[in-house]
Amino acid sequence: MSLTDKPNLTKREIATRISDSTQLQLQDVTIVVQKTLDAIVDAVAEGRNVELRNFGVFEVKHRKARIGRNPNNPGQTVQIPPRAVVKFKPGKIMSARVEQLAPPPPPAPPAA
Repeated sequence: MSLTDKPNLTKREIATRISDSTQLQLQDVTIVVQKTLDAIVDAVAEGRNVELRNFGVFEVKHRKARIGRNPNNPGQTVQIPPRAVVKFKPGKIMSARVEQLAPPPPPAPPAA
């Protein structure tokens, strides 16, 4: 099984894990998890960075306007407007744990 075969961790599963380990009601934990995520979204939407120690930082970055190319017609240029984007920079603990993952196996050669 490769890393991409593993199912995604969902908000519901996060709430269930917290509920199981704290003996708090699942419904209450789900509300707290959602309120936490809402607070992060609200802060980032206001242009603020969100720093969660030992986890990471959500940063707002501003991209400049630029000229791009139409991939379907490379001779055609397209004006791309400036915009704000969200970047996530993992903390030291997360980076260290992710680095410990085994690399995925190389792809199988095509069948002859």
